[in-house]
Amino acid sequence: MRFWIVLISIVLTSTFAHAEIKFPKEKIKLGGKTITVEVARSNEQLAHGLMYRTQMGENDGMIFVFPDVDTRSFWMKNTFIPLSIGFFDEDKILVDIQDMEAVKSEMVTTPPSYVSAKPAKYALEMNRGWFLKNSVKVGAKFEGLSDTKTPRKRP
Repeated sequence: MRFWIVLISIVLTSTFAHAEIKFPKEKIKLGGKTITVEVARSNEQLAHGLMYRTQMGENDGMIFVFPDVDTRSFWMKNTFIPLSIGFFDEDKILVDIQDMEAVKSEMVTTPPSYVSAKPAKYALEMNRGWFLKNSVKVGAKFEGLSDTKTPRKRP
């Protein structure tokens, strides 16, 4: 009996740990390309990001929209796709690009951090090498993204 309780607990914990978080999709333009992005605005979306994904389309990505401009730090916990990240200021201008290594398993508890070189309001994660392959360099500006305001916390 105890075995079954433990087994059920493990299955339920695993199921909820990988619970699907919904992200709205939008299109933005950057470097002459139209990109389909999943938009992360809420605290839950910002924290979850691309965790547990195993693939992403060639011109697909995730854009993180923060409520303010600040130095940003990202890590690859439970992220199994190698990514490139572009950090953008409040005017949607690219201020930094970095490549991020995928983790090999969920057992990695302290993956490296990737800190923006300059303060940013947006961060765009794409498949690794996307910026280089598409000749998108620091100074480029993205277009689009509806209502760039993030939801405010209620007191």
